[in-house]
Amino acid sequence: MSIEGHDVGDRYQDLCDRFQWDVPTTLNLGWWCADRHPATALAMVELGPDGTRREHTFGELSTTSSRLAAGLAELGVDIGDRVAILLPQRFETGVAHLAAYKLGAMAVPLSILFGPEALGHRLQDAEPAVVITDGDHAELALACLEDVPATVVVVDGPAAAPLRRFDDLVASGRADAASVQTGPETPALVIYTSGTTGRPKGAQHGHRVLLGHLPGFELSHDGFPQPGDRFWTPADWAWIGGLMDALMPSWYHGVCVVSSRRDGPFDPQWAARVIADEQVRNCFLPPTALKQLRDAEVHLPGRLRSAMSGGEALGAEMLQWAAEHLGVHVNEIYGQTEANYLVGNSSINWPIRPGSMGRPYPGHHVAVLDDDGAPLPADVLGEIALRLPDPVAFLGYWHCPEETAAKVRDGWVHTGDSGRVAEDGYLFFAGRLDDVINSAGYRIGPTEIEDCLIGHPAVVMAAVIGVPDPVRGEAVKAFIQLREGVEATSELERAIQEHVRTRLAAYEYPRQIEFVTELPMTTTGKVQRKELRRIEKQQKDASASC
Repeated sequence: MSIEGHDVGDRYQDLCDRFQWDVPTTLNLGWWCADRHPATALAMVELGPDGTRREHTFGELSTTSSRLAAGLAELGVDIGDRVAILLPQRFETGVAHLAAYKLGAMAVPLSILFGPEALGHRLQDAEPAVVITDGDHAELALACLEDVPATVVVVDGPAAAPLRRFDDLVASGRADAASVQTGPETPALVIYTSGTTGRPKGAQHGHRVLLGHLPGFELSHDGFPQPGDRFWTPADWAWIGGLMDALMPSWYHGVCVVSSRRDGPFDPQWAARVIADEQVRNCFLPPTALKQLRDAEVHLPGRLRSAMSGGEALGAEMLQWAAEHLGVHVNEIYGQTEANYLVGNSSINWPIRPGSMGRPYPGHHVAVLDDDGAPLPADVLGEIALRLPDPVAFLGYWHCPEETAAKVRDGWVHTGDSGRVAEDGYLFFAGRLDDVINSAGYRIGPTEIEDCLIGHPAVVMAAVIGVPDPVRGEAVKAFIQLREGVEATSELERAIQEHVRTRLAAYEYPRQIEFVTELPMTTTGKVQRKELRRIEKQQKDASASC
């Protein structure tokens, strides 16, 4: 297969002209994704870290989520309460989401990679009524709750107080418990941002959010679903990408999802075995995963029917490699936590243009705006924005009305990303108006890392930027000003890295550290990250010319 020779007709305008949203007045994600499918149809193949393999039907998914919803109601969980879900990819994770939706509660997905500071901020901000976790993370969850009076429910864990067992709640609940009648605007999800402009914020989404994802999901997987489709992604279901770009839209369509738990970092040979052994036909593969598959010389011709990627541009070389070695044209997509799956490609419907994010998917009006909020002409750089109303757009930030007002202005959701649109509608990403770091498929905000760094006893000030990395796209680099009398050593550098790794998440620790005597500051006392990026580039250019 060849990208250059990929001759496809351009059906984009026809798809847009024929599209219209059909948002029902009553909808519930729990019912949508489980209860309306044939009970005997396969919903999940669950691969455990110890080599175990379990199959679950939609009937099991429907009954178990209804029982859990009833059990949570007996604990006092009510409409609008938060149910935090601190679990890896597994059957109970999906069940917990559907149970929360059926109750009219709000699911709060949380990554098991979070350390105490990252997890503590989110739990204390969300104030969940219940935290559903496993035996490996129950102790951390209890410690991070502090004064939040939440009940901790444990999967595969002890029954000792104050913990409640997941299986006991399911056993106590009624299988015929009816879902709460919810509407498209009823809050269903609080999913935290990366903290690109301050502390991470909880983006609230209504039950309509999945509906907003479907046009892009179906087109980026080239006419999903097709007979024999089966979905898998290594992406964490705690992120909107893993949850709403993979798990929930597959279940909405009644398609089986493969879940995979594995100790340690991503292993491309393991991923290839999952795809081959489980007859996976559709994948969401983050850019770093694709790069690692390429570096491992993985060859999977004829296995996959569709593949999607998002988070950073792949480039013509990577797209060509995927076409030749994975047998698919990878469709890139663009979005963010507040408004996801807005722009992308569909290789069977319009040509892929390497270097471009693609075109706005039908139903989404995306434009590039100037500083006054007016749409710009073609090929002029500005801010990428989404026009409202749109079912994929968030309802607002949890308990942050001022931040919501700054994000949503004059009928547009402002992404904070810079780009341009070509005459034929293809969008090109140019950079960030904020300081987000795109590393290994994760959008990482510098503020949370800087706060953690300053918590180290040797650090007086810190600033974080992204620097180019051949594998991750960008790597986190920290500029650190030490306290007077502290010596900069390699041992201290490693200790600081470990300080962040264990308190936030493994992907957030600074892979590069530069000790400095002072940091560039504004007159109001703010670190000038833009100046740090300029200095970093200047030094790199000077080094390359030597």
